[in-house]
Amino acid sequence: MSAPPLFPWRLILASASPRRRQLLQGLDLPVEITSVDVDETPPAHVPNDQLAEHLAVKKADAWSGTLAPDQVLITADTTVLIDEVVLNKPVDVADARRMLALLSCRAHRVVTGVCLRTVHGPTSFADIAIVHFRALDAAEIAYYVEQHHPLDKAGAYGVQDWIGYTAVERIEGSFYTVMGLPMHRVYTALRALPIPS
Repeated sequence: MSAPPLFPWRLILASASPRRRQLLQGLDLPVEITSVDVDETPPAHVPNDQLAEHLAVKKADAWSGTLAPDQVLITADTTVLIDEVVLNKPVDVADARRMLALLSCRAHRVVTGVCLRTVHGPTSFADIAIVHFRALDAAEIAYYVEQHHPLDKAGAYGVQDWIGYTAVERIEGSFYTVMGLPMHRVYTALRALPIPS
């Protein structure tokens, strides 16, 4: 049986997101899950389109573990931007409804920033996708918020669930960037790392 193309890397995902875990496990490599806690308040000096990468690097810097030569720490952050306004995770149900009403019948940008850290240091990047929503009525928004509880998601929605099935007309860019981890970029970045000896 042949080894996966990224063998022998072992991955450490510092994220509580089950979606990122699912995506990373698709690379057929060992994935260890850990967590890191940072203040995600947007700094005034960081442009909105650079915020996701900034926070991904901040999360990698905050992780206090020790890496073996064949391990890669992966951190990520996703932001939703509409009219240059950042839509973070909603603070409550009313805020989630407000965000979805803003996204209704419009296009918005989703930026996912990623940081890979090895014993040799970090590398980071961001990927952008543009998501087009059809018009949503108040009943649809209420149903989604009440049934799918999107309070842990930037922009108050998950593209992989009901709202993605019913409201997303098209995506310019990678679906996985919107889901929370641009896998094509992660894969090529891992391939570019020096092979551990």
